[in-house]
Amino acid sequence: MLAFVILAILASSVVTVLLLDSGSGFTSLLGNRGQWGGYADSPLPSHAAKNGPADDGLSEAELKKIDTAYRLIAEKYYLPVDREKVVDGAIHGMLSALDDPYSAYMNKEEAKRYEENVDAYFTGIGAEVMLENGNVTVVSPIKGSPAEKAGIQAKDVIISVNGEKLEGLKLSDAVAKIRGPKGTQAKLEIMRPGRTDRIEVIVVRDEIDIETVFAQMLPGGYGDIVISQFSGNTVERFQEELDNLEKKGMEGLIIDVRNNPGGYLLGVLEIIEPLVPKGKTLVQVEDASGDIKKTVSKGEGKNYPIVVLTNEGSASASEILAGALSQSAGATLVGEKTFGKGTVQTTYTKEFQDGSELKLTIAKWLTPDGTWVHGKGIAPDIAVSQPDYFKATPIDRSTAIKRDQNGDAVKNLQLILSGVGFDPGRKDGYFDEKTEAAVKKFQQKLGLPADGVVDEKTADALEQAIIKVVRDPKNDRQLQKAIETLQRETSGQPVSFTGISTFVQDFKLKLSNVG
Repeated sequence: MLAFVILAILASSVVTVLLLDSGSGFTSLLGNRGQWGGYADSPLPSHAAKNGPADDGLSEAELKKIDTAYRLIAEKYYLPVDREKVVDGAIHGMLSALDDPYSAYMNKEEAKRYEENVDAYFTGIGAEVMLENGNVTVVSPIKGSPAEKAGIQAKDVIISVNGEKLEGLKLSDAVAKIRGPKGTQAKLEIMRPGRTDRIEVIVVRDEIDIETVFAQMLPGGYGDIVISQFSGNTVERFQEELDNLEKKGMEGLIIDVRNNPGGYLLGVLEIIEPLVPKGKTLVQVEDASGDIKKTVSKGEGKNYPIVVLTNEGSASASEILAGALSQSAGATLVGEKTFGKGTVQTTYTKEFQDGSELKLTIAKWLTPDGTWVHGKGIAPDIAVSQPDYFKATPIDRSTAIKRDQNGDAVKNLQLILSGVGFDPGRKDGYFDEKTEAAVKKFQQKLGLPADGVVDEKTADALEQAIIKVVRDPKNDRQLQKAIETLQRETSGQPVSFTGISTFVQDFKLKLSNVG
């Protein structure tokens, strides 16, 4: 949700080389058992028509070609050859030829490490990542995670971790470098769309529990349910919270899937079915032969209005939810366009018989009206952007920032100054006299030496100040608009944010003070 927050003590989130999105095909820095392969539990039809009979396999000539290549390598290469490594490399090569970031292979060692890392909690930085054009790209930071708090954003490209470059690595190897023991630092070098410089972000890894659903009754009788991802216990937890809110007389519901990277296909369908009237389409799945299977609701629907909050970190199963509730249940989408991930993956393990696993894209999913959102996302009914300062990043501490400097570090500083109420006069990255005056006023208010220079103490104070602003619910424009939308639909009275409990802070934002 929040794109920025800096802390000295970060808690962790997603783990590891694992996939948190059973349907998203994203490798997460936090994983869940059984999810590495995507929609592993999806009742999808088998297919062969488009690609030819599945049991044909390679022709004799094709097998001979591959065998010839291997023999030449084994006999002529100037160094000893690891046979298993070469065979695994051939499989990686086949998947690479598909040009599909969601299809991947883990050899038996990688698969074993994955299984060993799956537990009730995980350690990591808390971000879902994918390999896009050879780059480790963030799909979404997990809500409340160290990655979110440190300012990691969807679409960020992670260049290096603690000085080790990630370019050219398999996704599982890159993720293994990002992960690490609780309390250790991951110094990330990041490229962000729209910025020319590289950003350095330090994230402290930690354990994280896999709670995925958080709920609260907001003033005015509006329920607010945050779903951080769709994993094993999400369906049960969502239903529990929904039942509790309905028993309290809820008049309208907000479902918040901002920065939710996805999860089990069947899980999200179980969540949305009771909200969608009987006979309405939930999702369509199109296989390789072009056959389309519709999943139709057997639910009753609800008699209260629903608003779904989305942003560019809402992907895969989150988009299925948004599309189904919008098109089949009349829900209003508020926020930003979603990520745009419209394919379905499954994992093959038994076929290899040695513990290796292959995750393969086997179909694409469509919204109820037949739209394929892949690469496009779902546009909200009511587009609302967060304030600019939500996209601020940790202040560059490599050198003091002062008068007449120019660049993205200054531009970021100006965003923060504006957010905390000290107008810098400009936001173009040039540190002029007005920016200096704003820094001095801030320093005076905090009792710091008012020299107009942003040193480490001033940077710490500015970061603490912007955290307070960002964590204040009244500054969450998307949440405010969601509540306003429910007010209009229920003809309710205006809602005061002063009554919103710490749920918003503790669960939606989970921000900590800089220590």
